[in-house]
Amino acid sequence: MTKAQLKKFRDLLESKRQEIIRRAQQTLDEDMTLDANDLPDEMDLASSEYLQSFTFRLRGREKVFLDKIQKALEKIDDGSFGVCDDCGEKISVKRLEARPETTLCIRCKEDQERVEKDFG
Repeated sequence: MTKAQLKKFRDLLESKRQEIIRRAQQTLDEDMTLDANDLPDEMDLASSEYLQSFTFRLRGREKVFLDKIQKALEKIDDGSFGVCDDCGEKISVKRLEARPETTLCIRCKEDQERVEKDFG
């Protein structure tokens, strides 16, 4: 992979990371407090609690995504970016453009999904 391609992927990953961090900070600043006095009835309180819980679950998923982004950045640094963790083949640029944080080539990812589907 060329230096220009690696820089493009690094910039893309850094941008994704910054967006996740921005949303997490926004959640901390705006969504962490739930004041029952601001809500007129139990239904509003339940609805707000549900939305808050949903937001926190999304942020939890983003934490996992943030870890994947960090690993991809480390792979750029150590020269192993774009190589499938399972088979060792190069991951296509097209796949990396769609999912720069991926660790598997399309064939290995499809195999993984088939196994997950079969074994639940």
